[in-house]
Amino acid sequence: MERTYIMIKPDGVQRRLTGEIIRRFENRGLTLVALKMLTPSRETAAAHYDVHKERPFFNDLVDFVTSGPVVAMVWEGPEAVKLTRQMIGATKPLEATPGTIRGDYTCDVMSNLIHGSDSPENAEAEIKLWFAASEI
Repeated sequence: MERTYIMIKPDGVQRRLTGEIIRRFENRGLTLVALKMLTPSRETAAAHYDVHKERPFFNDLVDFVTSGPVVAMVWEGPEAVKLTRQMIGATKPLEATPGTIRGDYTCDVMSNLIHGSDSPENAEAEIKLWFAASEI
């Protein structure tokens, strides 16, 4: 079994899509092993998006993800990272296939509802960033 980190971003929470997104992962057969709602600190958000720190959109990204509550989750299942990324869809709205979360619910690159780990290694690091071991 593999674990992955999934975050419903402030726009997804505001649009009341949390239940729909969780339902999709549960219906697919994944197991939810940790969940919490919080408004991220700038430090946590900056650490989460550290890979983008040199890009011009970094501050906008941190501002966005700290603008309201997010739902942080850990999901478990066979090839969970690959499976959830496929279910989430492409970051760019025009590339997100209908039937994916982004393909069905987004039309903006910044307000794209959801984050999912892109590798097992990043999933492990992101889970440790967002959750204490006792929360899982």
